[in-house]
Amino acid sequence: PPPAPPPKRRIGKTIGLGCAGALGLVVVIGVVAAVVGSDDDSPKGNSVTAQPASKMSSSPTDTGRDTPAQQKPGPEGDVKITSCEVDPTTSWAAAEVLITNRSSKPSTYWIDIEFVDSSGKRLGEAFASTSNLAPGQKAQETAQGFDQISVRIHCRVTDVTRFAS
Repeated sequence: PPPAPPPKRRIGKTIGLGCAGALGLVVVIGVVAAVVGSDDDSPKGNSVTAQPASKMSSSPTDTGRDTPAQQKPGPEGDVKITSCEVDPTTSWAAAEVLITNRSSKPSTYWIDIEFVDSSGKRLGEAFASTSNLAPGQKAQETAQGFDQISVRIHCRVTDVTRFAS
C-alpha cells in the first residue's frame, strides 16, 4: 500500500487568525485612546458643576470645592472633584479628581462618582483609583462614565475607600 499522506498543517489559518486578533486589539486600543485622550482645548458640550456627595447646590457657578475649614476627616477629605463635564462627541460624562494622601502611610484609593441632574436624579456613575500614593503626594485621576447624558450635570463623590498599600 502507498504511504499515508502527511497530516494537514493549518499554519496559514493560525497565522491569519493571529494577525486578525492583533489587528482587532490595535483597533480597540486606538478607540480607547481616542476617547480617553481627547483632552483638547476646544469648548466642551454641557457645562457642569462639581459637587461633593454631602451637599448639592442649584447654583451653576458653585464648584463644590471645600474651603480648608470644610474639609472632611478621613479619606473623603482626600478627594476633590476638579472637573466635571460631558464630552460633546460621545455624550459621556467624566469627572477629574485630585487625590491627596493625608495619611501617614502609602495608600491605595478607590473613588465612586455619580453624575446627577439639577433635581438630583442619578444619570450615571464612574470609578477612579490610584495605587501606592505616598504620604503628602497628589494624583490626578479620571472617573469616566459610559452612560449617554444630554443634560447639564453635577458630579458627586459617593464613596472613598483608602487602605494602606
